Amino acid sequence: MSIPWSRISVKGSAAWTRKTLQTMARRKPGRLVDIVLDLQSRLKALETRLAQNSANSSKPPSSDGYTKPAPKSLRRPSRRNSGGQNGHPGSTLQPVDKPDHVVVLRLGRCPCGCGADLRKQPLLRHETRQVFDLPPQKLVVAEHRAEVKLCPNSGREVSAAFPAGVNAPAQYGPRFNAWLVYLRGQQLIPLERISQMCADLFGRPVSEATVCAAVTTAHHALAGFETTVKDLIARAPIAHADETGLRVAGSLHWLQVVATSTLTWYGIHKRRAGESTEQFALLARFTGRLIHDCLSAYFDLKCLHAFCNAHLLRELVFLNEVLHQRWAKPMFDLLLRVHRAVEAHKARAGPGPLRQRHAWVRKFRALVRQGFAENPIKTPRGPRRRGRPKHTKAQNLLLRLRQHESSVLAFLHDPRVPFSNNRAEQDLRMMKVQQKISGAFRTLEGARMFARIRGYLSTARKNHRDVFQELVAALSGRPFMPTAAA
Repeated sequence: MSIPWSRISVKGSAAWTRKTLQTMARRKPGRLVDIVLDLQSRLKALETRLAQNSANSSKPPSSDGYTKPAPKSLRRPSRRNSGGQNGHPGSTLQPVDKPDHVVVLRLGRCPCGCGADLRKQPLLRHETRQVFDLPPQKLVVAEHRAEVKLCPNSGREVSAAFPAGVNAPAQYGPRFNAWLVYLRGQQLIPLERISQMCADLFGRPVSEATVCAAVTTAHHALAGFETTVKDLIARAPIAHADETGLRVAGSLHWLQVVATSTLTWYGIHKRRAGESTEQFALLARFTGRLIHDCLSAYFDLKCLHAFCNAHLLRELVFLNEVLHQRWAKPMFDLLLRVHRAVEAHKARAGPGPLRQRHAWVRKFRALVRQGFAENPIKTPRGPRRRGRPKHTKAQNLLLRLRQHESSVLAFLHDPRVPFSNNRAEQDLRMMKVQQKISGAFRTLEGARMFARIRGYLSTARKNHRDVFQELVAALSGRPFMPTAAA
């Protein structure tokens, strides 16, 4: 029963409330029982909300504040010492065959103490040590001189054509502009600090407008790349999707990512789903299997689905540790055990034996039934109210597990399906870091520019391309174009 708290709210002091409750206890004891029960329900809801953190719910780690939960890794100890293992190639600095400069250290007097003259002694060999260092930072200025001559036929002055992109008496070249875009898009450095860095390294304090102009040029140069990536993802067999809030122009927008192991696409829209899906025209064309976190709007798409089991594990942790649900820990252990067994089978040959898979499915269904027995859903009496009936956290999770069993266990039946949606979450992480650095994007256009460039950099890195060189190529009119989606 819901109590109209506006009628018994505190109006002056705690004594007034105590007096009101004492009077109610004498006149209407049943009413007081309802108030106590409602208070208990509200207190439990508040305690449940306060007990949520990034380790047992979908809340981001940034919401934990200074009371972060102790880390709990799902990885098993490998019993190996930390550091590189035997046979690991490592990345030790190795000498090169052709150094840029050679400094010969000549031997005149014997250093052993006898003082003998060694200048005329024959050379036995050289001992070499190489020092890797940065050269003095300086911009290289190339001057283009176009010949001007007199046409013998028309009598007019004519000049040679300047190279493409050379449009002003003094301008920055594609490599320097690529450097500015790299600092902004890859390293997430604010505009003012980019200007300071250029002044310190090159003696050229570029303006913020110059950096923004380079970013705008890169954005326009990557229009074809974005179209290609969307087409490839739409035909991919497996794709990951996720979304997160982003402050743009003083209001909440939604950053969406759709990614594969070799492709990354970002989109920014005012709406989280529905209208944005239609406008971007990517997921509406996707026909493979989409890995996501069970957002209801994804089920309107005409594709197969798979859930991020990492989200389910966090919910099970909360049900076990906070709400003390007896079925939650066995379900947590089952999903992890199945995941490890599937990974072991994939490393050897492929999917596990059909009999074993059926046994795991039966165990999964038995735990779901146990959960419903512990959390029975009561049929409401009286006229049915509009909207979905209210359920507890345990009931909501159990309903999802029962209704979307094939999506939860997709990783068991299809070896291509990953256990979690970490691919999309990793691609979102740096965009959230950028928001923490800047606080917000000033304009929607600027946010979309940043998203397209970030998608290009992410895709280039996934394909093991040199990110800086691909930026130079993009600003020179030759952006990297992926050819397939993995």
